[in-house]
Amino acid sequence: MIRNLLFDLGGVIMDIERERCVNAFRQLGMDNIGDFLGDYGQKGAFGQLEEGLISPAEWREEVRRNIPHEVTDAQIDEAFNSFLIGIPIHRLEALRELHKHYRLYLLSNTNSVMWNSKIAESFTAEGLTVNDYFDGITTSFEAKAMKPAPEIFRKVADDYAILPEETIFFDDSLANCKSAGELGFQYIHVAPGTEFKALLAEKISRDSN
Repeated sequence: MIRNLLFDLGGVIMDIERERCVNAFRQLGMDNIGDFLGDYGQKGAFGQLEEGLISPAEWREEVRRNIPHEVTDAQIDEAFNSFLIGIPIHRLEALRELHKHYRLYLLSNTNSVMWNSKIAESFTAEGLTVNDYFDGITTSFEAKAMKPAPEIFRKVADDYAILPEETIFFDDSLANCKSAGELGFQYIHVAPGTEFKALLAEKISRDSN
């Protein structure tokens, strides 16, 4: 029996676009931004921020070392947040509907800069907050670990006392899905152009036949 749904954020609930962020940093003068930003994970100081190994202030100073002129904190943060497009209302509605039948959890490779600004804002579209949609939230920067590392999945299971075999994990990264699957989680790969609610309905229909 499935009791829990565990969601990735970017590419599953929230629409993202790497190239918007790359272009924004290039406009600031950071020509080597492509070396730091990936579709499913970040490198260098960006990865350290996501893993909670450096503070936002330390991250901004590292960014400034790659830009040949003065930029403000706000300009850096705005460029970074351009990675995030937003959350369509129908996905927030889907989360609320699913919450009537399952316990919902969020597991995201993210950082405190985005989390406390654009991400938090995006969850308020219905007059709620991110905490109203989930029974538990695990972020990489707080857990000091990132998907697909198995320890972050174990932390979720331990922190919320959930059984992997009773949990479906949704992620747009196949590597993250496979890592969860190796630990006993059921998973659904949310490929571009698909919606988690429809994919869940398809899985339930297949499993019931």
